[in-house]
Amino acid sequence: FQAEDGIRDVERSRGLGDVYKRQDLICEFYLEPNKITIEKAAAHVALESSIGTWTDIATMNKRIAKTLKPNVFYINKKKNIIKIAYNENLFEKGNMPEILSSIAGNIFGMSAVKNLRLIDISFPKSIIKSFKGPRFGIKGIRKITGIKNRPLTGTIVKPKLGLNEKEHAKVAYDAWTGGLDIVKDDENLTSMKFNRFNKRVIETLKMRDKAEKETGQVKIYMPNITAETNEMLKRAGFVKANGGRYVMIDILTTGWSALQTLRNADLGLVIHAHRAGHAAFTRNEKHGISMLTIAKVARLIGVDQLHIGAIVGKMTGTKSEVKDIGEDIEDNIIHEKGTHVLEQKWYNIKPTLAVCSGGLHPGGIPPLMKIMGNNIVMQFGGGCHGHPDGTKAGAIAIRQAVDSAIKKIPLKTYAKGHKELKRALDKFGIIS
Repeated sequence: FQAEDGIRDVERSRGLGDVYKRQDLICEFYLEPNKITIEKAAAHVALESSIGTWTDIATMNKRIAKTLKPNVFYINKKKNIIKIAYNENLFEKGNMPEILSSIAGNIFGMSAVKNLRLIDISFPKSIIKSFKGPRFGIKGIRKITGIKNRPLTGTIVKPKLGLNEKEHAKVAYDAWTGGLDIVKDDENLTSMKFNRFNKRVIETLKMRDKAEKETGQVKIYMPNITAETNEMLKRAGFVKANGGRYVMIDILTTGWSALQTLRNADLGLVIHAHRAGHAAFTRNEKHGISMLTIAKVARLIGVDQLHIGAIVGKMTGTKSEVKDIGEDIEDNIIHEKGTHVLEQKWYNIKPTLAVCSGGLHPGGIPPLMKIMGNNIVMQFGGGCHGHPDGTKAGAIAIRQAVDSAIKKIPLKTYAKGHKELKRALDKFGIIS
């Protein structure tokens, strides 16, 4: 491999010969070398993540080197971007922990690199087809809820911790009867002394049934089943046995193996994925793993819904980070150019529904919908329960803001005839 004028871009043509093959797995990295050239550092990354080690070894033969050696086929010295093609046979099909142990494992601690960030992965057909992907996906969720075109709206019960089971269920009921579609446990609410999982599920599903009867609409409850894997499966089974349709899991703290186990159990429940802990991987723009990569992996394994950030909310994360997931950033092997990353055609893998949350309130709904479109779930915590008149009024204000955006009527104008929205805007303001 040789870099030409600081950049070698051999992806402009699909006639790449032995540079990379369509059945290769492609990784894009941001790479800052440590006291060596970027070419040498790229070679270290490629070999350490595949067949190499730190010294020459007698057990390396020509057959292995010829068939399994990765190819660094792109280097951009100005942007510190490299791309590596890996032979598909380096990976065990259907085993995400093994795949990530290779391409996102030891390489981050190598002395040859100062900073290293896995920006993107393109999976070949053979690996894609070895995973189940979402059971329901976007179409399945819209079929369950009966919501055809508008964004889904939901809330996270607040405070995160402290409410007992009946208090939790009452908050959910108020949100549902105010017009919201979804109520979700927060990421750190599982089974506490003051709020036991089984009792919470029973009480909240009772209120769901009551809200459905009163409103004539389908309502969703997402209990957080995050736990040790066997306990998690037990809790998921309990939700199903009691008439639940959804479960929520903290995918990064439970791990990819646990997520695969849940998906492969095929319990007939929609899987909602919370990304708690993602910033440990994604926050440093020069090192770690991008949210785009996490999103692709989660979809491949099989989450039906995934938190991707809110752009206009409280959490760190740039607009570009969210939009990397919300739209195609380059024409990679499994991409359909110009299509939502979570919705692109990936052979047997159904699309995943993007979830926007984190500091949202009614005043931020129009710009969020303008950026992300209608095919999203919008979730509100304090932006619902912090309404001056309480949770139900907060839910009503959220739906009014959605209506104003769909009708293309400015929030201030729409609020004149909708008191709940006006009260919300007076407190939270309007995000332009």
